[in-house]
Amino acid sequence: MHGIVNRSLQSFLTDTYGREVWVEIARDAGIGVTDVEPFLDYAHRVTPDILAAAAARLSKSQTVILEDFGTYLVSHPNMHRLRRLLRFGGDGFVDFLHSLNDLHDRSRLALPDLDVPRLDLHQVGEGRYRLRMGASHALYVPLAMGVLRAMADDYGALAFLDAPEIAEDGDIRVDIAVLSTSFAPSRGFDLSLRRV
Repeated sequence: MHGIVNRSLQSFLTDTYGREVWVEIARDAGIGVTDVEPFLDYAHRVTPDILAAAAARLSKSQTVILEDFGTYLVSHPNMHRLRRLLRFGGDGFVDFLHSLNDLHDRSRLALPDLDVPRLDLHQVGEGRYRLRMGASHALYVPLAMGVLRAMADDYGALAFLDAPEIAEDGDIRVDIAVLSTSFAPSRGFDLSLRRV
């Protein structure tokens, strides 16, 4: 697994629960380091081991941890660069949703080794969308739920998300109902990074 995933997970656990808790989780996971290098490749077992250790240490399910992690990736001040990249997806939440079809290719431009699933968004009704990804990326569903909820909030939209069981064809999906695109004020977004 690409180190940037594990480093982001380390940042989330450290910023949310404290450095001491992260060090205990890293020790429990047996990863051999307390600071993950973002541009090194790690064995594929490292991420699941970190998640399992975090779930045990925090008495939370891996699903809850991953969804919180997804929210963190968009909403925490330390992750403002990722939020900015995602906001380039469109002026509104629906535009952002449609940009998800290109996320795999856009992420490969920046990090060719990063295993980002191909996303396939289809409108299935008025204000209703279905986001599908391959079953090999099942861990991404709660992560995607957290990111999507945080992005809806960021845009000021009200959206209901549901992740049904794995589909008959083996794909996993997130069903999205956009109830309002202007439910609350947007967090705001400016193309330039002005420092005042």
